Amino acid sequence: MNIILTADRIRERLAEIAAQIEADYAGQEVLCVGVLKGCFVVLADLIRQLELPLEVDFIAVSSYGHGQAPGEFKLLSDVRSDIAGRNVLLVEDICDTGHSLRAIMDILASRAPRSLRVCVLLDKPSRRQVCIAPDYVGFEIPDVFVVGYGLDCAERYRNLPYVAALAAPPG
Repeated sequence: MNIILTADRIRERLAEIAAQIEADYAGQEVLCVGVLKGCFVVLADLIRQLELPLEVDFIAVSSYGHGQAPGEFKLLSDVRSDIAGRNVLLVEDICDTGHSLRAIMDILASRAPRSLRVCVLLDKPSRRQVCIAPDYVGFEIPDVFVVGYGLDCAERYRNLPYVAALAAPPG
């Protein structure tokens, strides 16, 4: 395993993103919607740095088959909040091909939020297959398989306090 983002660097960048979010929303209430499971570490650390009035909700999706190859998109658990007329900040661990993020954005946008913005810890634009540009990006990374800080490989490594590239990605 090769560490590509340290815990300190992630913490610093999330503070910068939080400041940007606060400036953009300027005291307005925000509904932070985390995409489970990978977002939970990022979301927890991000909201602790926000001084805006906010609520938290979650959406759970599956876009992988039995291995790690992209498969059929499935909505496993929907948000419980009524998002109509609200500022929604969608928080995701990583934007890869963009298919899942686009599907989630389409679902949420169909419910008439006041605004819908996207925050991702990691962005892999080299793998993008769908035209999507997150509003807040922690780090742009190369096309490597990463784990840690909420990201997993077969449900392992989520607890690592840093982001690391696996030497031999699953396949």
